[in-house]
Amino acid sequence: MNPLKSDEYPAIFNDYIETITGDVMEELNEQIDSFPEFISSIPEELGTFSYAEGKWTIKEVLCHILDAERIMTYRALRFGRNDMTALSSFEQDEFVANGRHNERKMEDIKEEFIHLRKANMYLFNSFDDTELSRKGMASDRLISVRAFLYIIAGHLNHHVMLLKSRYLKDQNLNGDVV
Repeated sequence: MNPLKSDEYPAIFNDYIETITGDVMEELNEQIDSFPEFISSIPEELGTFSYAEGKWTIKEVLCHILDAERIMTYRALRFGRNDMTALSSFEQDEFVANGRHNERKMEDIKEEFIHLRKANMYLFNSFDDTELSRKGMASDRLISVRAFLYIIAGHLNHHVMLLKSRYLKDQNLNGDVV
């Protein structure tokens, strides 16, 4: 895949995109194994843990990753198929507040991610260079299909780093997660 150009995405996504240091397709595929392993390393009883009042729980963060991947994939599909209808933003806090994520089992969240990502990879692999370079307006920002792939992978990386540094750093997990 051609490298991502800075004119393919708004600067607001830099933090996510900068976590991708190699081939984005390889990163997306690698996450199919690494992210479920990470989820499995978190004990069920920590799923509803939040590091501070008003912050999301671990399960809420994990399900937010799923929701965001669905939305970004939908946007990539629309633009990849040359539907240039401007797409509105989504309110992540409302999605979390109305998702009942803390009622879910960590194992179910893990399995859902595996199936979601595998299904999305079929779509991502179907895009040719023309489709990947198409741009559309999402959340009042011009963005390419290719950029969505980087954002999806980088968004996951970003939240795993936050989970490790803010949620799990003081947990005694026998060295499994630090």
